[in-house]
Amino acid sequence: MSRIPTPASIEESPAASRPLLEDVKKMLGSVPNLFRLVAVSPAALEGYLGMFGALGKGELPAPTRERIALAVAEINGCSYCLSAHTYLGKNLAKLDDVEMTANRNGASNDPKADAAVKFAAKVARERGHVSEDDLRSAKMAGYSDGQIIEIIQHVALNVWTNYLNEALKTEVDFPVIKSRTAA
Repeated sequence: MSRIPTPASIEESPAASRPLLEDVKKMLGSVPNLFRLVAVSPAALEGYLGMFGALGKGELPAPTRERIALAVAEINGCSYCLSAHTYLGKNLAKLDDVEMTANRNGASNDPKADAAVKFAAKVARERGHVSEDDLRSAKMAGYSDGQIIEIIQHVALNVWTNYLNEALKTEVDFPVIKSRTAA
């Protein structure tokens, strides 16, 4: 059970959050617990959905975004996010189990995606303190300056959801995947 009560439905959420949750329902077919919990603060929900939506229009393909999410969730020990992104990785991004295991280990079996995931994992582990060589590796793999910024922003967004879910103990509403690094 979450440490802050999660509204059971869109109708039980704050009025200002309801239209945003309706949009989530249209996009995903349901409203996962994370979104309903964040909806307790309409401002936080608006900020989260704004960044989520903007990054969805970015240059990184959906499979790479899911790979990054899996790597960051494992680094931060967030079982909610591992569960959600394993489900999304498999069902939306069409990643296989071998690839998602590599992602959780901070890598990818796809050479270009490998550079993005390794860079993202380094950003997450080192809290942004990456070397020139780390940056050069991402660029040599073909990532533009804009895409590198998007990778970093994906790390930041995923760190936020990881921290929120762990701090508030969001109830997992996906098939459960346990983090190997969970405390």
